[in-house]
Amino acid sequence: MRIVKSLGWLSLLAGTALMASAVGSMAKDSYTIGISNTVQGNGWREEMVCAMKAEALASGKVTKLNIAHRNTDAAGQLEDIRNLISAGVDAIVVNPSDPSGVNAALKEATDKGIVVVAVDQGVTEPSAYVISNNQEEYGYLGAKWLFTQMGGKGDVVYMRGAAGASADSDRDKGFKKALAEFPDVKVVHEVYTGWQQDQAKQQILDFIATGTPFNGIWTSGIDNVIVDALQESQTPLVPVVGADNAGFVGQLSSVEGLQGAAVTNPGSIGGAGVTLALQILDGKKPADQTVLVEPQIWDNTTDEGKAKLKAAADPSLNPEWPVSISIPDWTTYTKEQIVACKGPAD
Repeated sequence: MRIVKSLGWLSLLAGTALMASAVGSMAKDSYTIGISNTVQGNGWREEMVCAMKAEALASGKVTKLNIAHRNTDAAGQLEDIRNLISAGVDAIVVNPSDPSGVNAALKEATDKGIVVVAVDQGVTEPSAYVISNNQEEYGYLGAKWLFTQMGGKGDVVYMRGAAGASADSDRDKGFKKALAEFPDVKVVHEVYTGWQQDQAKQQILDFIATGTPFNGIWTSGIDNVIVDALQESQTPLVPVVGADNAGFVGQLSSVEGLQGAAVTNPGSIGGAGVTLALQILDGKKPADQTVLVEPQIWDNTTDEGKAKLKAAADPSLNPEWPVSISIPDWTTYTKEQIVACKGPAD
């Protein structure tokens, strides 16, 4: 599949620019959309689902959402997707647990004329569409900033996401790309957090307890609890990289002595997935199968970075939610709608 890269997450290619002429006569007055997500208890995923609900409501084109939202693996997600197929949905927006592990169900869906859009992470099923944050660039930008901040040498703690998830694999590619550019930086500890806050906090506390020295921490979006752990354990602060989560963005402006950078990774990509599904259902075929949202990096060590952090900060949001709650040209809901987390018929 051919990949289109946007110029930045704030300037993601507009849906109208991607659309070719209408094909067929698929359009109806209203649709039922299925949602499949396999991680609960994670602020990013919760924002993603709320963005899906809010966009479905704001569009005025969705009468019902059929949501499968639970902690499960690829086998469980296969079952969930097949249940959505049986329910007769018009489209399925899915955050895949594995890039190829749910392909069989995705193919079954598209064979029945159901539109499939994967968000956040890619899939290898060629009949599915993908709209995702550029996860490889996420890993590279943050790692390069961190290694530079460490003076190009030292030991780094590498706190990954969920094993087997394509977003984690792509971020690892970016991290390893940056690591190759800094031969004097070594990974002293590598761990999968599962993108779970409590688990990640305990993991860093356990590592701190070993007494092993380290000079920086890269996190796969589990960040504010890592700063909390450093403070609570009275461990000297080291540079920390995380995502644009509200809690971490706030810490980067308020925790004295903390050097860090937030890499944007909007959970609102879920709403963009609903928009893309509706465009296809309305008979408009995208010019390309995959669209990537390019990340930005906001650090608190430069005037430019500080200004971006100040502009983005939103203490009213859940600390685990990304502050980038919308994507221009792809989401139409208001802040009040995404925070309310209400969909059609709710």
